[in-house]
Amino acid sequence: MEAPRNLLNVVDVEATCWQGPPPPGAVNEIIEIGLTVVDLDARVRLAKHRILVRPERSQVSAFCTELTGLTQAEVDTGVAFAEACRLLVDEHRADSRSWASWGDYDRKQFERQCQATGARYPFGARHVNAKLRFTEARGLRRRPGMAQALQIAGLPLEGRHHSGADDAWNIAAVVLDLAGKGEWPQA
Repeated sequence: MEAPRNLLNVVDVEATCWQGPPPPGAVNEIIEIGLTVVDLDARVRLAKHRILVRPERSQVSAFCTELTGLTQAEVDTGVAFAEACRLLVDEHRADSRSWASWGDYDRKQFERQCQATGARYPFGARHVNAKLRFTEARGLRRRPGMAQALQIAGLPLEGRHHSGADDAWNIAAVVLDLAGKGEWPQA
């Protein structure tokens, strides 16, 4: 029998956004969930996933499309937020597998949106703030953005910045760099 693997879900979300305050009645809603599965023992990124989420209380602005590349028509083909949370649990073991994100925004956005919609929170309690780990490991005074962290680590930015799937893939590269130096917490 094969030994269990030390897998980590690296998650990055994109949400509706505006240049300035949201329109009346609109709120930030997750429109894309990027997820990269990392095997921490083998030090490899195993798979890159993308879940498009249909917003219910806001629309994708021109600013949001420019930033993320996502259009309203594209996210209209996505699943409801509660279904996206179910997919995270059923297909990616999000409720039992450790997970990481760049900063706390993604974790807090899931918490807010689950509370607002009544959807079941898909993640377990083991979350690692990769931005904080990177900052501490490098002895930096300021917490860098993901693109700047890649530069500091000497890693390439792959794909489109502010694409949830591509950003999760890139954050996973930083996680593996930290793990390779013994600077990532053991599961």
